[in-house]
Amino acid sequence: MTILTDIVDVVIGVDTHVDTHTAAAVAAGTGAVLGQITVTTTVDGYQDLVDFADEHSAVRVWAIEGTGGHGAGLARLLERREELVVELDRPERAQRRHGAKSDPLDAVRAAREALSRKDVGTPRSGGDRQALSVLLAARRSAVDASTVAQRQLFSLVIAAPEVLRDTLRGHKLPEMIRRAATVRLRKDWNTETTTTATVLKTLARRARTLQAEADDLEKQILAIVRRWRPDLLAQLGVGPIVAATVLCAWSHPGRIRSEAAFAMLAGVAPIPANSGQVTTRYRLNRHGDRQLNRALHTVVLSRQRYDDATKAYTARRTAEGKTSRETKRCLKRYIARDFYRLLEHHQTA
Repeated sequence: MTILTDIVDVVIGVDTHVDTHTAAAVAAGTGAVLGQITVTTTVDGYQDLVDFADEHSAVRVWAIEGTGGHGAGLARLLERREELVVELDRPERAQRRHGAKSDPLDAVRAAREALSRKDVGTPRSGGDRQALSVLLAARRSAVDASTVAQRQLFSLVIAAPEVLRDTLRGHKLPEMIRRAATVRLRKDWNTETTTTATVLKTLARRARTLQAEADDLEKQILAIVRRWRPDLLAQLGVGPIVAATVLCAWSHPGRIRSEAAFAMLAGVAPIPANSGQVTTRYRLNRHGDRQLNRALHTVVLSRQRYDDATKAYTARRTAEGKTSRETKRCLKRYIARDFYRLLEHHQTA
């Protein structure tokens, strides 16, 4: 995208919250604040924002923080009106002058931040992408809760009364859960044994229910990915969860300007750490979308195990003195490049 000062007269910066949005109109040429307003997050409030923007200029752009969260409703309204919208991350505290913070100040910062950037991002799309995002979030919470229940069950079995330990110990965790879910209470047990058995049964059934819920959500994810981008599933090491994570980060053609920007988004772009005569050092990139980074890491592990070309590359890098972590970082960078090119240039009907 061209720098905003070349194409618009006014930037409307919006600081979003659950119940209110605060907007500031900033002149694109000078950065001067032309006006400010705070509205409620309702249809009427959004219309008041549009009327506020109309008072200043029709040649404008909206710079909104959190278009996928608190600002989602406003972003959808502006999309229907075919307004130009750019997405901004919330400012880091260190960048706030003297620690000053208020909603009007953050709205002005959002507008000026958009003006200062040569390349600005557009909001992620809705539709299939948003459906995948919702399903991934629900599945992730189900898997996490199931894992917690399984860990609690395992820990309780270790300290359980002997009559329960003899029944459950010595088995793999899935079999332990199956046995705990069907344990029968006996009248001759004391209070400790009865209570422990009851809790073990509850945890086992909870873990199984949550895992079944996660499996059902994964099937729904797979159906959407197959309908939207089946070519991504054809890549080695890519399953429905990895594919959905990549699609949610990418969103739609043209949103991410280059494969280098996609690598930075994924946190796999090398960060130079050179000084003086040292010119070959790179720092681990801990920024970007960590879920996307995790998805690429999963692909790397799969290919290192099953792909002959990746095995040969790993062996060559190891012979050159690269550590296992450094080799994985290189592979993630290459895979990010391949995925970006596939998504941008090999569209399917």
